[in-house]
Amino acid sequence: MSSIIVSSQPASSLLTVIITTSPTPSAPSTELISAILSSFRNHCALLLSCRIVIVFDTYDRIAPHARLKKGQVTPDGAMTFDHYKHNVMQLILREFNQDSNMESLVRGQGEAEFGHSAVETNVVSFLTSQTPDKQVTFIEPAKRLGFGLAIRSALRLIVTPFVWVQQHDWPLVSDITLEPLLDIMRVTESDEKAPVKYICFPSIRLLSYAESAHVTHFPVLKGLTESLKRDFVTESGASISLTPMFFWHDKPHLASTEHYLSRVFPSRLSVSRGAFIEDTIGQRSRNQMKMGNWAKWATWLYYPDNGDKLCLRHLQGRTWQGTEKELEMKAVWMARNAQKINRVEQ
Repeated sequence: MSSIIVSSQPASSLLTVIITTSPTPSAPSTELISAILSSFRNHCALLLSCRIVIVFDTYDRIAPHARLKKGQVTPDGAMTFDHYKHNVMQLILREFNQDSNMESLVRGQGEAEFGHSAVETNVVSFLTSQTPDKQVTFIEPAKRLGFGLAIRSALRLIVTPFVWVQQHDWPLVSDITLEPLLDIMRVTESDEKAPVKYICFPSIRLLSYAESAHVTHFPVLKGLTESLKRDFVTESGASISLTPMFFWHDKPHLASTEHYLSRVFPSRLSVSRGAFIEDTIGQRSRNQMKMGNWAKWATWLYYPDNGDKLCLRHLQGRTWQGTEKELEMKAVWMARNAQKINRVEQ
């Protein structure tokens, strides 16, 4: 067990929350973001006292059929996305006790570079809107960034040492003790053997991860797990169980801001426009960890109840149409099934 000294600094001064959102069938409803905020309130309320950055990733093209993962929306989807952004801004400003008057926001701009610098088009401009106290920041890119560039753009605006990265359709379903996790990350920064730079939270596919085929089928990873998996005990008596994670997932995670920028985004060539981190950097990091180079990435999985506790639920933002539409569709299917049963009985 490792003894951790509790930091006297409040979480609100150490951490910034990044929420990425994009066109979704449920727009212009804010149900997805509301579900995230509600899960924070119920399971990790300290997140609502931290600074927050909302990245409104956009679309690339308008077409008859939506392919949201490819950045393609319908004409109706394009129209509702503007309404969605406005609704989310109002929701966030209210939640973080800010003036809902959009005119009070401080405007700015920036650029997200990617690929080779010799290609002039390898830049996406974006607008920023920020509350005067810098508690809330909105980022609106002119073109689609993709998850990787969206996170990089937000990270470069952050001044806190730690960041919580949150996709718009992964609400929390279990309590998470944030302050001890931050203390562990802060105190282990100089630990060469077991630094804690990234903590992912378990979805259903990550339960019992330490005993899964992702670990046990690889002797190096199995050995690292046996030597590193532990309970970190803080000076206040809190016990936090972590196991090494051999991947960099996009799903909600806590990380060191400096580590994120230097390890995942060391240059503009790191992630291309439209790419996900786990599809690129995630695969690269896992390959290196299989060779024993885990400490370079320092990735962990939050592991309460020895890996049996679920912390996240996926709302399937690319297909979920919101509660009202889902109920309407359910009613239609029930009516159709009832007609089929009547025809069979007749």
